[in-house]
Amino acid sequence: MKKYTIIILSALGMLALISSCRKDLSLAPVSSITDANYFQTAAQFDAFMAGIHVNLRANTQAFQILGENRADIFGTDPGSGGAFTGEATQGQERLWQENLNLDNPGVSNYGGFYTNINQINLMISKLNTTTLIPTATKNYYLGICYGLRAFYYYHIYRTWGAAIINTVPTSGSTIDIHNLAMAASPQAAVMTFIKADIELSLASYGTDYSFKNTKSYWSKAATLMLKGDVFLWTSAHGGGTADAATAQAALTDIQTNVPSLQLLASYPSVFATTNRGNNEMIFGIRYLLNEATASWIQTVYVPQTGLIANFYDSLQNRQFSVTTDNWGGLLRAPTLIKAYRQFSPLDTRRTASIQAAYTKVGANYQIAGCFVDKYQGEQSGGVRNMTNDFPIYRYADLLLMIAEAKVDQGLDPSNEINLVRARAYGANYNVTTLGYPHQTIDANPKEAILQERFLEFIFEGKRWYDLRRMGDNFVYEHTALLPANSYALLWPIDRSTLQNNTLLTQTPGYASF
Repeated sequence: MKKYTIIILSALGMLALISSCRKDLSLAPVSSITDANYFQTAAQFDAFMAGIHVNLRANTQAFQILGENRADIFGTDPGSGGAFTGEATQGQERLWQENLNLDNPGVSNYGGFYTNINQINLMISKLNTTTLIPTATKNYYLGICYGLRAFYYYHIYRTWGAAIINTVPTSGSTIDIHNLAMAASPQAAVMTFIKADIELSLASYGTDYSFKNTKSYWSKAATLMLKGDVFLWTSAHGGGTADAATAQAALTDIQTNVPSLQLLASYPSVFATTNRGNNEMIFGIRYLLNEATASWIQTVYVPQTGLIANFYDSLQNRQFSVTTDNWGGLLRAPTLIKAYRQFSPLDTRRTASIQAAYTKVGANYQIAGCFVDKYQGEQSGGVRNMTNDFPIYRYADLLLMIAEAKVDQGLDPSNEINLVRARAYGANYNVTTLGYPHQTIDANPKEAILQERFLEFIFEGKRWYDLRRMGDNFVYEHTALLPANSYALLWPIDRSTLQNNTLLTQTPGYASF
């Protein structure tokens, strides 16, 4: 029988593992753990589930890049440049310039997603044969596994189209796409597989709508959000009103059975490190001081401390400070000034999401550039640590997906859109001027929803996917991708992956080798 290497990367998972090993001295050393000497206690199942979620956290940067960095958010535009960023883009520009190829693929090795898919497959196989854990826990864990596997494959589907579908755990210490040596299944088969896994997840959860680990574990509500997302995609790509109705039913299921979910009164408080697992959050990827930080934000999206101190915050009429504004970053993907200007000055999401930086000549401010400010982390020992949870699904997303499902069915989306707008504008909100359908953009309901999602979810890894879901024309309208290059709606497979798995073929339209 094959032995499968156990990958548990988290401090949480390793602590649970060490604790369980102390109770069972017959286990092999941690460095040689395989399925043959693991899954011997309930605590080990718990530790493995923690490891699956930490592997998920390791993929967060890939989720962000795939979901947003090709869209109309990042880049350099008139008024910004080297004097502001201080860094070269180092290939980041290929994403927003729509200039990817097999040697510059944006994301390689399918984002590393198959490593965790393999671990999920192993967990499913063990859960289906174990008697060590209570039935309720077993079913909840199966709900997590099927839901997360569908979530991974949905990313792969939206990015590369075709995908290797594998449900059998593969042996080896570094499981990735190279080890599978399998051909990819076509897009239609991948979507069928995603929908099947969603239903397996929901069936496993049954009537259990509970959240675990302050909403940092996948839940039934997360699977229902994914179902809504998936069926909105297929609704816009041939499924029509029937799929839109299915999406709406999944989302209203959450509203009915998890009544505690709601919009928070304050937009910035949704992301605060002191407010984890709040009533708006449905599922988020957990970061904690002294455990793991989202350091990838600092390597690409925020500026150097010394450099930003040369600029000004015009709204607060102050120069940035090395002490308090110590972003400690490398700004290789600046936020576009035009992205900042899409926000009304009355919209509280503007300053909660993007920081504008200005030069000052006399008493006059001139914008120099912008950068991400949604995740401010926390200060520790004079160092800024990016420890905000990264939202995957939250209640505002549920509302705007219901609005989209209603539009797809020819129904009125006013209620859901206006709930989101009212929170965004706060005391400035006037339904007769700012509410739907009274803004100019509301003449096109899909554009209205796209804009609202842009303003609400910027830097949550959603914009590129939103444009793709709505339809190809929206991609061409809002990004640098041209209709003549429609093949590039999907992403190229990198050279290394193609060389190591000769059964794979390059995404149509891109050169192979």
